[in-house]
Amino acid sequence: MNNNKNIESEKLSCKMQAIATVVYDAVQDCQGDTVALLAMLRQLEQLHREIRDGVFQESLPVNRRQLYSLLKDIESEGGWPYIERMRLQAFLANLPQEAPEENSHEVLESDRSCG
Repeated sequence: MNNNKNIESEKLSCKMQAIATVVYDAVQDCQGDTVALLAMLRQLEQLHREIRDGVFQESLPVNRRQLYSLLKDIESEGGWPYIERMRLQAFLANLPQEAPEENSHEVLESDRSCG
C-alpha cells in the first residue's frame, strides 16, 4: 500500500511540475506586457480561490488524527499557501519620478481645458 502512495505522489509531483513549466512559459511569452502579466496573476489567484473554497475545504479533516496529520504536514512542508498582493506603495515605488515643473505644467493645462 505504501508503494501505491509513493507512485501517486510521484504522479502528482510530475503534474505540478508540468503546471509550473506551462506557467513559466506563459510568463516568458508575456515578458514586458504588464497587462498580460496582470491577467495571468488574476487567473492564478482565481484558481487558488476556487481550489481553496471548493475541493480543498471539502477534503478537510473530520477527526483529530487527520487534523494532526494535516497540521504536521503544513508545518513540515512550508506553511499555509497564500497569494500575496503587491502593496500599493511598492507598486508606486517602481514608477519613474517626474520633474516637478513638468507635472505642474500638465496639471495647469488640464485645469484650463476643463474650465
